[in-house]
Amino acid sequence: MKLLVFAHTPPPHHGQSYMVQLMLEGFGGDVRQKNGPPATVPGVECYHVNARFSRSLSNIGEFQAGKILLIFWYCLQAIWIRFRYGVKNFYYVPAPGKRVALYRDWLIMFLCRPFFKNVILHWHAAGLAKWLETSVQIRSRAMTYHLFRPVDLSIVLSRYNFADAEKLRSHQIRIVNNGIPDPCPDFSEKILPQRNERFRARQKMFTDEKPDKTLIVNILFLAHCTHEKGVFAAIEAVRQANQKLAARHCGLRLKLAVAGNFVTPAEQAEFNQLRQNPEIGAMVEPLGFVSGEQKNRLLREADLFLFPTNYLGENQPVNLIEAMAFGLPIVTTRWRSLPEMFSPDYPGLTDGQNATELATALLEMLLHEDGGQLRENFTRRFALKQHLTALADALRSVETDGPSK
Repeated sequence: MKLLVFAHTPPPHHGQSYMVQLMLEGFGGDVRQKNGPPATVPGVECYHVNARFSRSLSNIGEFQAGKILLIFWYCLQAIWIRFRYGVKNFYYVPAPGKRVALYRDWLIMFLCRPFFKNVILHWHAAGLAKWLETSVQIRSRAMTYHLFRPVDLSIVLSRYNFADAEKLRSHQIRIVNNGIPDPCPDFSEKILPQRNERFRARQKMFTDEKPDKTLIVNILFLAHCTHEKGVFAAIEAVRQANQKLAARHCGLRLKLAVAGNFVTPAEQAEFNQLRQNPEIGAMVEPLGFVSGEQKNRLLREADLFLFPTNYLGENQPVNLIEAMAFGLPIVTTRWRSLPEMFSPDYPGLTDGQNATELATALLEMLLHEDGGQLRENFTRRFALKQHLTALADALRSVETDGPSK
């Protein structure tokens, strides 16, 4: 099938743009480029309009006059491709619940939809249906439904996502998990033995009534550094957990590595102010944006992964999939789609960003060794080949299957 991909790739780098990049690479890239990558999964010819409206994280979802001109430019490219190459399938990633982003989606649907036979939405963000019902006026809801409905195919990441797809009367809804390249194919030989050794050392230190040394437990936060993503809740949780360890005269101490960019100057200033406190300054290490081998090294060396998110559009974040790939025990929230990523009895989930609850979960996970199970969950559900195969099958169904759910 021929597919018009109206979506951007990094930069800026975030989960959605990265997954679009992986999709394009897996399907062989833009067929108009002669030196594209070989297709991992054949059968989908992509024609890419790199619809990048923001150059930095701070500009995402913000109004800028220049973005209106970009919308018209990208839509003209899409319409030209439609007639030049006979592409009838329009692939689009709808925005989360943000007004400016919603208005952008309106204009794109208004300009492009009449020229394409099939509209395919890939729901990388979650919660639009609830946001439309609770946070916007009835006229905005009506305009959204008028410009979007019905949708020929919605690709969702979870059962939670179904509400978004159903709200726009999708003829078909397919669940396709995200998937990434395996960052540690040597997990069983090298990483798992190290994890088990570190676990035994923590277990011994936790029960030692008179420790003669201090063992540092490396906690990793890897995400955009915002209140919604949980960086400040993570700092307070680690602080409280260390206080509890000290009160029981345990030789374990938690150290938090914060990897990621700050989105706003105000949150950067708040973080810097917090680190003026000697207690916090000693336990928090800011690393900024990391990628490649530096990121993989952090994931290898970490003992626990802490991600107390309540981000509006959180769905199936790549950072949790990366942590699973490294068999890294995770503490995160029961927010939106996140519980579906884990087994029903997974102990590392909290109800929100309450620092006391998070601190308790951190201490419990110190003695919960499930690296092998998390790794198995990654290989079974979130590996790249499975993702691309399921995604290609879902995309092709829009031309071969009748309306169904």
